[in-house]
Amino acid sequence: MTNGEPPTGEPELLVADRAGVRTVTLNRPHRKNAMTWAMWRDLADVLRDTGGDRSVRALVLTGAGGAFCSGADISVPDARHPMDKLRIFTDLALQLHELPIPTVAKVTGVAVGAGWNLALGCDLVVATPEARFAQIFARRGLSVDLGGSWLLPKLVGLQQAKRLALLAETVDAARAEALGLVTWVIAAAEIDAFTADLADRLAAGPPVALAQTKALLNEGADSTLREALAGEARAQGVNFATADAPEAYAAFAGNRAPRFTGAWSLPPAGGEKESG
Repeated sequence: MTNGEPPTGEPELLVADRAGVRTVTLNRPHRKNAMTWAMWRDLADVLRDTGGDRSVRALVLTGAGGAFCSGADISVPDARHPMDKLRIFTDLALQLHELPIPTVAKVTGVAVGAGWNLALGCDLVVATPEARFAQIFARRGLSVDLGGSWLLPKLVGLQQAKRLALLAETVDAARAEALGLVTWVIAAAEIDAFTADLADRLAAGPPVALAQTKALLNEGADSTLREALAGEARAQGVNFATADAPEAYAAFAGNRAPRFTGAWSLPPAGGEKESG
C-alpha cells in the first residue's frame, strides 16, 4: 500500500459505460480515495475524452469502498513544481465545469478538500446520510483550490462560504443539503439504484438542449439579464435546428416517450440531411 496502488491491483481510476452513462470511480479505497497527481491528470484526460464522445450522455463520478474522495494524497512523493501540479487542477476543474453533458456526484463517506470541490463541480450531488464534507484546507495550512473559491459563494453565498473555508468545519449530509451543497440525501441501501435511474433519465434527455441549458445556467450568474436573454435566444435557435424539438411534439401528440438523439435536422449546403 505504500506505493499508492489499490490493494487489489486494479487501476486507480475505473471507467465503465452503460447505455449512454459513463461511471468514473476513484479506486484507492485503502486511502479513502485520496488522489495522487497521476490520478488528477488521468481524470482530466477522461473528462476531456468524455466531452468529445457523443455516445456518452451523462456522467456519474463516485468513489470505491464507502468514501468519495479525501482530497489530494500528499503522502505520495511527486517531484514536480507545485505550479505544474496546480495547472493539473486548473485543467481538471475546467474540464468538469465545461463538460457538455449532465454530471452527477455520488457521495458515500468522506468528501473533503479538493475531493469535496470535485463533487461540487458536478451538476448534481447525491449523498448518503453518512456522508461527511469539509473544506479542510485551513487545517493543512492551505487555501481553497479546485474551484472552491468560485463554487462556494455561488452555491451558499459569501458569508457561508467564508464560514466553511475559514473554519474548515465538518458538515454532515443533512446540513450540506440544507445549504444547497447536496441535491438529494438517499439511504445507503438505495443510493446505487437512485443514481442509476437519475443518470438514465439525464442520458435520455435531448443532448443539445441539455448541453446549452447547462452552459446558460453556468454563465447566468455572471451575466446581465440582457446577456442571459440573448444567450437563451441563440440557444433556442440551435435547438429548433435539431430533430429533438419536433420529436418532442410528435411524442406528445402520440402519447409516447420521446426518443432524443441530438441529430441536426437542417440540410447542409449540398441539400442532403445529416444523420446526426
